[in-house]
Formats: sequence, C-alpha cells, structure tokens
Amino acid sequence: MPDLPPGGVLLRVLYLSLDPSVLGGIYERKSNATRVEIGQVVGGENVSEVVASDHPDYAVGDIVVSCTGWRTHVASDGTELRKLDAPFASVSSTLGVLGTPGFAAYAGITLIGRPKPGETVVVADASSPIGSLAGQLAKMAGARSVGIGGGVERCRYIQGELGFDESIDYLMPGLASTLARLCPDGIDMYFENIGAGPIWLAVLPLLNRFARVPVCGLEPQLGGAGAAQAPSRLVETLREVRNKSLTLRGFMNDEFIDSHYPQFLRTVSAGIAEGRIRYREDITDGLENAPKALIEMLEGRTFGSVLVRVAA
Repeated sequence: MPDLPPGGVLLRVLYLSLDPSVLGGIYERKSNATRVEIGQVVGGENVSEVVASDHPDYAVGDIVVSCTGWRTHVASDGTELRKLDAPFASVSSTLGVLGTPGFAAYAGITLIGRPKPGETVVVADASSPIGSLAGQLAKMAGARSVGIGGGVERCRYIQGELGFDESIDYLMPGLASTLARLCPDGIDMYFENIGAGPIWLAVLPLLNRFARVPVCGLEPQLGGAGAAQAPSRLVETLREVRNKSLTLRGFMNDEFIDSHYPQFLRTVSAGIAEGRIRYREDITDGLENAPKALIEMLEGRTFGSVLVRVAA
C-alpha cells in the first residue's frame, strides 16, 4: 500500500479502462503510447476515489479520473487528475461514453467532420465505444449513418440498438458492392476508426467531392479486422485526395480537450438523458483478470467500453 504523499492524495481505483493503444507501449513499434518495460506498470486510464488527502483541492470521497495504469491504489501529488464535479450517467461511464473514447468520437464528428443534415456518414468499427458514439452524433446532426462492423451480432447491435440507418458486415463477401448500394449518393464523411485496408478501399471510390475523413484510430486487430488486409494503394488514395479535394485529418484528443470538453459533456449527457445516445459496457471483475479481458477485446469478443471493476 503506498503512503499518502505530503501535499498529495491517496487514490483507490474503482474502474480501469482497457485500451488497445496500450499494445503500442508493449510491442516494439512506433507508437504514441509510453514504452512499458518488464517490471513497469501497464498504462491505462482509471476512475478512482480519494481515500486520503493532504491536498487543498481534493477531499476524501472525491471521484477523479487519471492515467495511472493497472493498479489498485495510487499515491499522487494531485497533478494530472481530473475531478468529476459535473453530472455523469455513472462512475464507469466517465471512462467510456463520457470519457476519452467519447471525446474522440465528439472531436472527430463535431469538430472535424461537421456533418450536415442529409449527408451520408460512414463509420468504421461502429460497434466500438468510439464508433458507436460517432454514428449517433452524426444522426443527432441530421446526417444518415452507415456503420461497418464484424459479424451478424455486431451489425444487429449497430442498427437495432444504436439506431444507425444501415449496417454492413465486412466479414461477408461483397463489401464494396454492398457499401455502394447502401450509399447511392456517395459518402460525405468517413470516420476512420480502425485502419483496415479492405474497408478503406471500399470507401475510397465512393467519397464525394469535399468529403471529410477524420482519422481517429488505426488498430486493425480489433474485431478481427486485421485478418484480411489489402495493399495500401497509396498512389490511388492520393489521386482521389487531390481530384476530389478530400480532407484527411488526423487528430489526438489533447488538441481539443481543454477548449471543448465542457461542451462535449453537456451534449452527450443530454443525449443520454433524452434517450438519443445509447452505450454499452463490458465489465470484468478483478484487476487480476485484466489481461484476459484485454485479449478478449483484441479478439473481438467484447462489446462496448471494456472495463475492469477493480473495487466496488
């Protein structure tokens, strides 16, 4: 058990969020994730309760979000903590629909893609925490949402529970022809959330002039999407970017979070309260089961935000 640091706080972790980006710190590959060596704590975002405090800004019982990794208790100097003093659907939702994944969807759709009423928005990995909210935000803006997922169950969830206008199973043959049939007026915005070659090559010829492509995630192993990769076709892609005046815009949350996080909370919280935004959480009990839950997520056997309940 860590000691309470002078001028700091002691945290008891309630929930841990599992994120595929953690693999970038484990594998020897170029990544935005912090490198994790043998014997070091695996990274991750968590929501915690303050159980002891010597910090003027935090009291016992406060709930905070931090990126302190796979732990049960954390000693903190109080920096890089975000106190949850606004209404939220549940404590766990602050790591999903009202947390980092939710804000990524909000930034990509609302701040970069800016869908207009009547436009067609296609979302990759639409059953994921990010993709599911992205499509629902596009719907709230008056656009038509088409979600791409892997498997019949996921597509049923995308269209039936989340309310997308259409869903496409990329594991079935004829992805390109099915997408073209469901997007007869082309695609005005494509939310890139997975980086799978076959999906991109099906989307590319359908992009309308001035289409926007927010690039949020590039984790093709999610849901088995990496099983059938295709050539990148870089020259063809760049030709379409030029000829159709496309906007491809990569982004990270920290670009927008300081200036837009309060509005994101208001918008999504209101959508949840009104029943216009739905979300799902896949919760595993016990920190000791975090590796198993991470593997299940990477194998496409989880739905929604993948969380570990570390403490009640």
